[in-house]
Amino acid sequence: MPESQIVFSTDPDFNKQKKSPNNSASHHSQDLRVHLDRRGGGKIVTIIRGYKGTSKQLLKLCSSLKKKFSIGGTVKDGTILLQGNIRDKLISYLINEGFNAKPSGG
Repeated sequence: MPESQIVFSTDPDFNKQKKSPNNSASHHSQDLRVHLDRRGGGKIVTIIRGYKGTSKQLLKLCSSLKKKFSIGGTVKDGTILLQGNIRDKLISYLINEGFNAKPSGG
């Protein structure tokens, strides 16, 4: 499937191979907030909010974080839910990867 749905353009500088800004979300434009939440049974969940990108990119980020920290997690409603209290390690890892990540909440 082609990257662009444009069939014809009168713009002489138009390049079909160029990716649109919506398709690739750069790490530096991401402003992530990392929350902690208590769930049923006293279990703690680390939540990442504010990711701007496609759902495929969000799933890829979630998968890489689960492998990095050897934990379970999922993606729901545009947020990443990771098992356990790993907020401090997660923030330092995301900053090293080039994201703008900050702790949020209590």
